[in-house]
Amino acid sequence: MENIENNKKEMLEKKVWAVVGATPDTKKFGYKIYKKLKDYGYTVYGINPNCEEIAGDKIYSSLKDLPEKPECVDMVVRPNISKTVLDEIKALEIPYVWFQPGTFDEETISKAEEYNLKIVYYDCVLVALDQ
Repeated sequence: MENIENNKKEMLEKKVWAVVGATPDTKKFGYKIYKKLKDYGYTVYGINPNCEEIAGDKIYSSLKDLPEKPECVDMVVRPNISKTVLDEIKALEIPYVWFQPGTFDEETISKAEEYNLKIVYYDCVLVALDQ
């Protein structure tokens, strides 16, 4: 667990994030997390192939479409999608991944560890930002 605490601290210091599963639906975590990171001064890119914009911001279909490489990716999608996105994260050499509760299973975490990614899971970025 010590590694996770260190990773969490390091991630919150990174200023360029991508939120996979960002959504314009204000009731969903994909919106709340996207908005809160922006409110806290982070550069945030939304990733959602089914959405074009959130509050006037352009939303991208995939991580490779972003204008700059994020330092950290926040997952707000089902585990099967998280698992697929990990391949793109590895290919782009993005070091940090934050799995929101419900976005991972054992297989997903194993794959992330196999890729030597610095990860946080069982923790919500919304809560961490308010600490």
